Amino acid sequence: MAETREERARHWRYEELPGVDLLRARYIRKSFVRHTHEHFVIAAIADGVEVFHHGSGDQYAGAGALALVNPDTPHTGRAGVPEGWQYGAVYPSPDVVAAIAAETTTLRGTPGFVTPVLDDPYTVRLVHQVLRATDEGNALAADTLLRVAVTRLLRLNGGTLPRREVRTAGARTAARARAVLEERMAAPPTLEQLAADLGTSPFALLRAFRDTYGMPPHTWLTDARVRRARLLLDAGTAPSEAAVTVGFTDQPHLNRHFSRIVGVPPGAYQRERKNVQDARGDRSVASGVWQWNGQQSTNTRTYGPVPETARPPRAEGSRTAPWYGTPSASGSPSDSPGSPSA
Repeated sequence: MAETREERARHWRYEELPGVDLLRARYIRKSFVRHTHEHFVIAAIADGVEVFHHGSGDQYAGAGALALVNPDTPHTGRAGVPEGWQYGAVYPSPDVVAAIAAETTTLRGTPGFVTPVLDDPYTVRLVHQVLRATDEGNALAADTLLRVAVTRLLRLNGGTLPRREVRTAGARTAARARAVLEERMAAPPTLEQLAADLGTSPFALLRAFRDTYGMPPHTWLTDARVRRARLLLDAGTAPSEAAVTVGFTDQPHLNRHFSRIVGVPPGAYQRERKNVQDARGDRSVASGVWQWNGQQSTNTRTYGPVPETARPPRAEGSRTAPWYGTPSASGSPSDSPGSPSA
């Protein structure tokens, strides 16, 4: 990996890419608790290995691979090797992906990803080029590269997501419980009270909720609180006020859970997303390629092999671009010669 072993992350948005969140990060000791996203996760691993629990087991994404998570799908995240992992990610909304799928693929219904890990160094490079384009204020390139990347992923690993239908009595009970928790987020009932109000037992409710949403009610509630806090922060609400509004005891309580789900503290999150265009003017971006070093070769052979010939070529005179963001909570962009195509 790069010489510095400091954890860094930057979570931001670019106004010319509406409906898309952006992230660069290097994590070593970071561990993401079970959570979900309203948007798709397209995480391009540049170095190291990420392990994330998805479905019934752990998934390993090494350098040259993408970690792909559909909206509202519970998952975790942690380092798979001692040196951690370095990646860039785009989080397009379901509407953005659906529009691209309708224009460029034959998928019908709700599009999504079939498998959670895809070895494809070419698309990894595209994702980092999207991030680089936003840094440089190149809206045309950012929009183009994002569409090319999403189209390629849908063609290689796309399918129609099954419709979520509430059929069983347990699923209907879980849906009712979720509605209550959403309404009473700041002052939720106990499990026993909630079960009594819904005419069931605590353990029956716990089992039904976990079967339906992939996590117990209290874990889901924390995830939902962080989601709502993000909306408040995006609207300009102070972190301390957002914390109390969504039901956390204070800002440190919000900080702890927010960092374990979003990857950065709420203050850093809000600063990066508040004045994206102003911030862009204050940062210079080094030209060149995000280097693929020898350590990557070991990781990819161990966790999802990527043939040497399939890796992106190293550009002559390439150098690593600077990190952005705050320690313990940014990554670097990637670029490559040539024009991308789906």
